[in-house]
Amino acid sequence: MLDLTRLNQQPLHKQPFYWGQIDGLYSAEDAAALATTYPHDAFKRVYGYGGEKDYEYQARQLVEMGTGRIVHEQGLSPAWRQLAQALIAPAYRLALSTLTDIDLRTAPMEVNVFHYGPKACLGPHPDLSDKLVTHILYFNQSWNIEDGGCLNILRSANPQDVVAVIPPLVGNSAVLVRTDDSWHCVSQVVDDCPTSRRSMTVTFYRPGSLSSMWPAGDQTPLHNYEAPHG
Repeated sequence: MLDLTRLNQQPLHKQPFYWGQIDGLYSAEDAAALATTYPHDAFKRVYGYGGEKDYEYQARQLVEMGTGRIVHEQGLSPAWRQLAQALIAPAYRLALSTLTDIDLRTAPMEVNVFHYGPKACLGPHPDLSDKLVTHILYFNQSWNIEDGGCLNILRSANPQDVVAVIPPLVGNSAVLVRTDDSWHCVSQVVDDCPTSRRSMTVTFYRPGSLSSMWPAGDQTPLHNYEAPHG
């Protein structure tokens, strides 16, 4: 399902921090299957305004933090089950370890998928200090960058200080190595966007870390995500 050789065909950029853009992760057939059967079940709204960063999006667990358990597997298509299995396999961890020069083979890992609907956003931030590496993968079959929803690599906390713009097209991905200066954001999706921006994050943590997205005892009700225009 994942062409892991793509992860090692070019080194990471060193400025403004260690990051890389990797595309062509799937065959055309697998890319179409993943995009057309993108999950819509078991999401929760995640939001916050006025703090360190503004954010709003819909999130769903795919792989539970630290256990490798595929979550809500019965709601996944065969293509998504196959992708989840590829993400928990040792070969994927080894490929990312080689790319980043960080040993991720035993690091706690979680995987979440997201819908960013109209007005959804993720303000400029470096990731939390308990994170080591994040791999962000995208699943939209088409996307207009003027609709927002793109990953912006930043030189600073200024959202206008953009180094690179990565649209959320299926097969595209980005690898971010966490530092205090690894600034990035997701530009706000426009009000009349005809579909959601669809992404997945695979995050590797320092030993002993806990999930901030799915804390123990979280009782937030889950719902099916309905696209804004059907």
